[in-house]
Amino acid sequence: MRIALLYALFAALSILVNIGAQVASMALYRGPWAVVMSILVGTGAGLVAKYLLDKRWIFAWTARDRRDEAQTFALYTAMGLVTTAVFWGTELAFHHVFGSDLMRYLGGVLGLVVGYVLKYQLDRRYVFVPGRSAPPS
Repeated sequence: MRIALLYALFAALSILVNIGAQVASMALYRGPWAVVMSILVGTGAGLVAKYLLDKRWIFAWTARDRRDEAQTFALYTAMGLVTTAVFWGTELAFHHVFGSDLMRYLGGVLGLVVGYVLKYQLDRRYVFVPGRSAPPS
């Protein structure tokens, strides 16, 4: 139960980081690629925040060295590609259907919630697995 509550809290924090970065991006640039750029900026910010929280507090993961840290982050990111498709698809669908920033952000939040539920399962099974990391060089 503790892990579920922490995971939900960290997902909420990461969503705030993601949407906050999107709002900041939109405030800085309103050109033809503003929506796409804001989604990319938010995704990157949310990814790093969520990784740091998950690895420490959810999975109690300690990398053996920099190589192991890089491999773990790369695998975490790769698992996130599936969930990112859910998030982006939902956010862009809301943007297309409703045509407002507020509804686009709501779609983003909904997509992130669904994505994080799926991401936990992927990370638990494939990323933060004891013995997965390569031996130190």
